[in-house]
Amino acid sequence: MKNITVIGSGTMGNGIAHTFAQFGYSVSLVDISQDALNKAIATITKNIDRQVAKGTVTEAEKATTLKNITTFTALAEGAKNADLVVEAATENVEIKLNLFRELDKICPANTILTSNTSSISITKIGSVTKR
Repeated sequence: MKNITVIGSGTMGNGIAHTFAQFGYSVSLVDISQDALNKAIATITKNIDRQVAKGTVTEAEKATTLKNITTFTALAEGAKNADLVVEAATENVEIKLNLFRELDKICPANTILTSNTSSISITKIGSVTKR
């Protein structure tokens, strides 16, 4: 497993993307807004800069981490090669169900689909896929 897609670039999504990228995974960060993606990359950069200042990450590791993240506004492009998808979109049931319907069509059969939901039934989300 090496290709990770994170859907949603808010607080949870950019943190998840940052962590996977820092540990060497290729991350596709997907959001509907390029502005939101730009803000997420700025946040990730700021967070890594704090790690560099503390001495827990080198400048080279920072560069590699940032290089490991590619942003997308098109779900199909960002998820087409995913081994693992982590959905971290807004807590809206219809948005999540529609995302998982689309992901089920877009992603290879072996792709693992996951959600970072805090309040929506995983069974309900899973029921809209063939997985």
